[in-house]
Amino acid sequence: MTFTRQLAAAWQKNDSLLCVGLDPDPAKFPAELKGRDDRIFDFCKTIVDATADLVCAFKPQIAYFAARRAEDQLEALIAHIHEKHPGIPVILDSKRGDIGSTAEQYAIEAFERFKADAVTINPYMGRDSVEPYLAYPDKGVILLCRTSNPGGSDLQFLDVGGEKLYERVARLASKDWNTTGQIGLVVGATFPAEIARVREIVGDVPLLVPGIGAQGGDIEATVKAGRTANATGLMINSSRAILYAGKDENFHIAARAAALDTRKAINLYR
Repeated sequence: MTFTRQLAAAWQKNDSLLCVGLDPDPAKFPAELKGRDDRIFDFCKTIVDATADLVCAFKPQIAYFAARRAEDQLEALIAHIHEKHPGIPVILDSKRGDIGSTAEQYAIEAFERFKADAVTINPYMGRDSVEPYLAYPDKGVILLCRTSNPGGSDLQFLDVGGEKLYERVARLASKDWNTTGQIGLVVGATFPAEIARVREIVGDVPLLVPGIGAQGGDIEATVKAGRTANATGLMINSSRAILYAGKDENFHIAARAAALDTRKAINLYR
């Protein structure tokens, strides 16, 4: 099954536009996990098992694993999601971006080593840096477009021939580059007006929307700006607000409660 079909099925099955980001920081783990060699896998696995019926996707951030030499735990985590929660797509958040020959290796990393269903990439080196990922027709390729960080405006809001740079990226990615229907875009919840503008440009292309929760993005504004005509089209990501909702051995119970509340808030405005 392709990523886009898998995502559409998860939207419907779990009645959810919520994506849970897996950004494991051992300094924030409950005391009983600290010091264990498998603590990153065990923490994330517990979060996944507690929330899998509430989400449309999981999004592990590769830097949180690689910085602690825990890539093997990331592989095990993605394998666990596929085995125990089939149908829930995994987006590897790596934001790679390089020339074609190097991009081929990054695509192998994401899709063959880690077995991710989709990957985030940086499109600012152009079409040939994106094409190696599109060589995997069942996978999703999610391009940075209008990011949630304040500094995103330094470049993404530049005028390029009568339109903003993020608008040009949205137009190229959704039309000229999206010949196989694999592409999605990252648009931050901190900029709902830009979400609406991207949606206007790209039609029903899926949008990965970080920035609610700890970053302060408004759920109502996000959903109303980015939903499609059939009230889907979004993967609204929350990471820290769900992962670290609890501080003790019952952290998974608190995480599930936070995910339930977030899904409910999102669905209120669909």
